[in-house]
Amino acid sequence: MPPSVRKLTGRIGAVVEGVDLAAPPDPLTVTALRDALNEHKAIVFDDVNLDNAGQERVAGWFGDLTTAHPNVPAVDGTTNVLAVDSETSKADEWHTDVSFVVNPPQATTLRSVVTTPYGGETLIANAAAAYRDLPEPLRALADTLRVVHTNQYDYARPSATTARRQEYDRAFVSTPYEAEHPVVRLHPLTGERGLLIGGFAKRVVGLSSSESAELLRILQSYVTRPENILRWTWSPNQLLIFDNRITQHYGVDNYDDHPRRLNRVTISGDVPVGVDGRHSEQLVGDASHYSSVVEVAA
Repeated sequence: MPPSVRKLTGRIGAVVEGVDLAAPPDPLTVTALRDALNEHKAIVFDDVNLDNAGQERVAGWFGDLTTAHPNVPAVDGTTNVLAVDSETSKADEWHTDVSFVVNPPQATTLRSVVTTPYGGETLIANAAAAYRDLPEPLRALADTLRVVHTNQYDYARPSATTARRQEYDRAFVSTPYEAEHPVVRLHPLTGERGLLIGGFAKRVVGLSSSESAELLRILQSYVTRPENILRWTWSPNQLLIFDNRITQHYGVDNYDDHPRRLNRVTISGDVPVGVDGRHSEQLVGDASHYSSVVEVAA
């Protein structure tokens, strides 16, 4: 039986049922899951009953795994698992995961470990729908632009209030990375155009800092339109997979001081290519220890 896929919103998100994530991968099932991810950008599984090794195994159905992070250590006893833990970082900034390297992950898996009694949702935005929403003059402009992403930008919080958060922030920025990407990325599997911007985007090539900030603010406002967003409320034992090539996400900090933890495993990605055929470039740093580069056939 093929998996059952139920849409969550008109533009992004679906719940997948009828898949035994504990079973060996069936090629037809994996293809169906990849197709669902291509179409819906984010897919959710309930009652998954996975540990870290199980999450790594399921993530491996989609490709080779990255290590946990270019700078931040993995969860003890693992190589590929990053703790998204409210004790260290709340991730309350719109971003595409690790977009400061030349080949950001193609997909991200998040597994609920500690959920909150209220709040703590993850927002996921469809960057392809955002591009389609742009007025034609803005689309034409965006098609021509390049943007530099860096880990030395918004995620560094000098005002971190606890020792654990300060330690996390120091690790996050300990080795600088900068990558130049097209503002409009072509998805290698679907051919869709999506906006590759978000919290790590620092400056548009050829523009001043103030001009970059204004233009990125305008483009970002289309990504975060309510129509383009899935607002996912976590329950225990859930697995969320989203296409990092064509989404942004945000952890909502609305749960007071309750603990919240998701474990993250990401899948190695390809080098983005723009409308003009130019690929992304690494400007600062070497992240080859973090991720292999995926080659995608044209």
